[in-house]
Amino acid sequence: MQRVLNFLEKLHDNNNREWFHAHKQDYLAAQNIFNEFAMEFLKGIRSFDDSIGDLQLKDITYRIYRDTRFSKDKSPYKNHMGVYVCPGGKKSGFGGYYFQISAAREGGWEEGHMLAAGDYRADPKVVRTLREDILNGNGDFRAILNNLDKRFILDTSIALKKVPAGFPADSPDSELFRLKNFLISYSPDTKFITSSGMLDEVLAVFKTAAPFIHYINRAIEFCKEDNYYSW
Repeated sequence: MQRVLNFLEKLHDNNNREWFHAHKQDYLAAQNIFNEFAMEFLKGIRSFDDSIGDLQLKDITYRIYRDTRFSKDKSPYKNHMGVYVCPGGKKSGFGGYYFQISAAREGGWEEGHMLAAGDYRADPKVVRTLREDILNGNGDFRAILNNLDKRFILDTSIALKKVPAGFPADSPDSELFRLKNFLISYSPDTKFITSSGMLDEVLAVFKTAAPFIHYINRAIEFCKEDNYYSW
């Protein structure tokens, strides 16, 4: 994985089409290494979560090219490579397991290595369903969170300031009712990302997140079946 990181760091410092085309072979070599990792990652996830079904490489990986149409940043290429494994593939709308290797620089979420699991910016109908599940679950979701790998952090970055109407503010789950993102993440350092046993460690961390994923996807499936919103 060090070779992939080396390419991404050079791309970070030379994010333009001229440099990229001049180093296309370096990109293809890095892409091939990451794609091989992605398929092993998929195989590993499937070993403890068979809900993901039959997926191919195109269902779990992303293009290096950025969509700059609505962005102030017109850099043509991403500074990271990611793989996302979820039932039905990356466009299905289901929660899943995301791994990212990135040029290790200061900045936004795109600039760091990442392990993340869940549903990023869930549909409001799904959020409502999850809140109701938590309310009626007698602490089952809290138990799932308590059994996660301790390195995972629950995303509260866009949580409501107050418990929403219809949910008890004095509940042990009051903080969970405020969530709008049902996402957990861990930002490992470069030593972790480039270690020889990285894949096994990544899979061990994600295995603890399987009940979290299943809980969220149950709500998403409910909304799909009830035609709460179109996909």
